[in-house]
Amino acid sequence: MKNQKEILSKLNIDALNPMQESALGAISSSNNTILLSPTGTGKTLAFLLPVLEFLDHDDPEVQALILVPSRELAIQIEQVIRNMGTGFKVNAIYGGRAMSKDKIELKHTPAILIGTPGRILDHFMADRFTKDHIKTLVLDEFDKSLEVGFEEEMSEILAALPNLKKRILTSATEGVKIPKFVGLEHPKRVNFLKKDTPSQLTISTVVSEDKDKLKTLVQLLKHIGEEPGIIFCNFKDSIETVSAYLSQQRVQHECFSGGMEQKDRERALIKFRNGSSRILIATDLAARGIDIPELKFIIHYELPHRMEEFTHRNGRTARVNEAGTAYVLKLKNERLPQFISESNGINIGKTKHLGDPVWETLFISGGRKDKISKGDIAGLFFKQGGLNRDELGNIELKQDCAFVAVPKNKSDQLVNELNNSRLKKKKVRITVL
Repeated sequence: MKNQKEILSKLNIDALNPMQESALGAISSSNNTILLSPTGTGKTLAFLLPVLEFLDHDDPEVQALILVPSRELAIQIEQVIRNMGTGFKVNAIYGGRAMSKDKIELKHTPAILIGTPGRILDHFMADRFTKDHIKTLVLDEFDKSLEVGFEEEMSEILAALPNLKKRILTSATEGVKIPKFVGLEHPKRVNFLKKDTPSQLTISTVVSEDKDKLKTLVQLLKHIGEEPGIIFCNFKDSIETVSAYLSQQRVQHECFSGGMEQKDRERALIKFRNGSSRILIATDLAARGIDIPELKFIIHYELPHRMEEFTHRNGRTARVNEAGTAYVLKLKNERLPQFISESNGINIGKTKHLGDPVWETLFISGGRKDKISKGDIAGLFFKQGGLNRDELGNIELKQDCAFVAVPKNKSDQLVNELNNSRLKKKKVRITVL
C-alpha cells in the first residue's frame, strides 16, 4: 500500500488532526475500537488509514466490510478510498440501485466492501462471495445502523462473519447502547466529543406571525443573504410544501429526502456542493453522513423531536473552528422542546439581495470506466470551451458520468460548442443538468 504521506498528498491534506492521530494509534493496537467525534472532523480517514494497513494484496477475497446506515455515506466512503489511490478494489452496494449492477461489480471481488445492512445481507444470503476472509468490520455512524429496524439484519450479518479480528465503531453521538451480538469486548475508546474546541454555534429564534411559517422563512432567507444553507423539515410532505412556495417566490433550491430516487438525491447534493444551488431543503437524512461543505447556517423549519436530531442538524454548521448559526423557526405561541433554550426572537426586517447562484451544472455522459480523468475534462473546457481557470468550478467524476460547474451565463454556449465532443476515445453528450 502507498505510504500515509502519499495518500494525504493525494487528498490535499497536509497532516492528520489530533483525533485522527489518536484513532490511528488505537485502531492499530486494539481489536475493538469506538471512535466518537463530531460531524465533519474526518472520521472516515481516521478509520480508513489503519483498515488499509490490515489488507493483503495477495488475498483475492473481501477482507474488510464497512456497514453504513445510508446510501450517501456508502458512496462517499467509496469515493474517498478511490481518491486515496490505494490499489485495492472497492465497491459500494446499497438499496435503491439495480441488483444486476451489484452482481457485475462483485464478479471481481473487492478487497473492501461498503454497504447498507439490507443490501449486504441480500448478498450474504445469495452467497455471492466468501465471508471467511473478512477480518475487519467497520460500523460507521453505528448509533444509526444499530437502531431498531436495522438490528435484526445487523445481527444476521455479524453471525455470518466467522473470522473477525477487528471491530471499529464510529459515531458523532455518545451514550448509545451496543448490542451483545456485535461482540465488542474491552473496546478502546477514542472520544473527542468533549475535547472539541468550544463551539462557535449561535442558536437564534425566529418567531413567525403566520401559521405556516412560509413567508417568515423567505424573509429569513433574504435576511441571511447569499450564503449556502440547509432548511430542515421532519417530513417529505413538508419538503414538497416548502419547495413549492420557494419556487413560487423564485428562490432557487434543491430537495433531499429518503423518498426521492437515488439518482435525484445524488444530483441534488452535487448541485449543492458545487454552488449551482445555495439552498437544500432536507429531512434529517442530510444531518450527517453526507459529503457537503461547511455551511454558514441551517434553519429548523420544523423542530426536531429529539436532542440527537437537533445536535446533528446543528453539526452541519460551525464545524471545527468556523462560526455558524442555527435558526429555530417557531410559531408565536409554540413551545420549544426542553433541549432548545427559549430566547427572544431576532429581528429579520433588514434584508439583503437574494439572487440566483452564478454557477450551473453540466452533465457529461462519460466517466471513470471510460478512462476519462478530471484533467481531460478541464482540458476540454479550457481549450475548446475557452474558459479561464477561475471560470471552471467543481468537477465530480463518477464511474459512468461526470458533472462540471460552469458560469451560468456561459452554460448554453458551452453546451452548443462542446456537446458530442470526444473525451479519450468516447464521444460524450454534454447537457445542462
